[in-house]
Amino acid sequence: PDLVLLSRLSRGSMGGMQSLVLPLGKGPHHVGCADVMVGHTRQGLFLRLFYPCLPQEGAERPLWIPRYEYCGGLADFTGHSRRWCAPLLHITLGSCRVPVSWNGPFKSCSSGYPLIIFSHGLGAFRTLYSSVCSELASWGFMVAALEHRDHSASATYFCLAETGGEEWIPYQRVPQGQKEFYFRNKQVHHRAEECVQVLQLFKDINSGKSVPNILHQDFDLFVLKDSVDLTKVAVMGHSFGGVTAVLALVKEPRFRCAVALDAWMFPLENTLYLEVPKPILFINTEKFQTPESIAKMKKLSSRNSQTKIITILGSVHQSQTDFTFLTGKLLSCIFSARGTLDPYKGLDITVQASLAFLQRHLNLEEEFHQWDNLLEGIGDSIVPDAPFCHSNL
Repeated sequence: PDLVLLSRLSRGSMGGMQSLVLPLGKGPHHVGCADVMVGHTRQGLFLRLFYPCLPQEGAERPLWIPRYEYCGGLADFTGHSRRWCAPLLHITLGSCRVPVSWNGPFKSCSSGYPLIIFSHGLGAFRTLYSSVCSELASWGFMVAALEHRDHSASATYFCLAETGGEEWIPYQRVPQGQKEFYFRNKQVHHRAEECVQVLQLFKDINSGKSVPNILHQDFDLFVLKDSVDLTKVAVMGHSFGGVTAVLALVKEPRFRCAVALDAWMFPLENTLYLEVPKPILFINTEKFQTPESIAKMKKLSSRNSQTKIITILGSVHQSQTDFTFLTGKLLSCIFSARGTLDPYKGLDITVQASLAFLQRHLNLEEEFHQWDNLLEGIGDSIVPDAPFCHSNL
């Protein structure tokens, strides 16, 4: 009976059939996608790789929520009962697919593709930014979307060597009696180290070293040999992932720049802001940031004239995730997914500003400078700096 009720809820009474339709990339490349897991302990890595691929007739498309366990994790993170929320998510979103070629044939590039390492937000996982990641890949990037193992993902797992079984790592709230800053600060350092590990992984793959993907998929990592330009590497993330990207610049000199989507600046110790060596593009939404967080961003922009802060009007924190493409009122309510700005327009602004910034700091020879004005906050639905500077907002 619970499932019948959930099915009715998802279809009719709450504003039409729930669905998720993710946009196709607008760039010149078709996009392929593969999951990569390296190592049999929680110290290993798990990521979803988006990459330029050759067009393929009748290509399979990967599931957006890859396993039922992630539905339970999202229920836990949003504070809803697993008993009804996990089955609801599974019924409504379990069959949604990402419009890319699953394990599609890699499109080689003699000069090598630039690499972006993407860090997800609190309570998210590797697939929830598929719209941004596949869009960037369609413009000629390899994008490695990490799934962090610091208990900040709503769920994740690793595969045990002896039994081949899985060990799941659940989302963890701040333990009672512990200060949130110390708990989250430890996590952000763990996350930034994982970003550095991913860069090392791609260095190994690029050199032709044998790197076994323990998921035994049809995608052989050896095809990526000599296909990554390791002189052109950026780190990017949303929310907790945004501040992870900032910290990764401190930990790893090979990261040339960072793009921070609505960064949650709270977990980083103040002394580290003085050590950030490279430029950052902060793309904020209108409804999320605090004056304290903005002050930290401004400290960074005052030290580096190439660091930019822009704000997308009509957007909310989830506007930079795939949830913004949900239709139907029920799930939009659960995830506070919609601002007033059209989600496709929001994605365009986010990606175009990122491309203009990446061209500038990775020395790319593309036409992305056509969007340079966005970096100054000039354009429709965008302002420079943060809304707190604009009394009319």
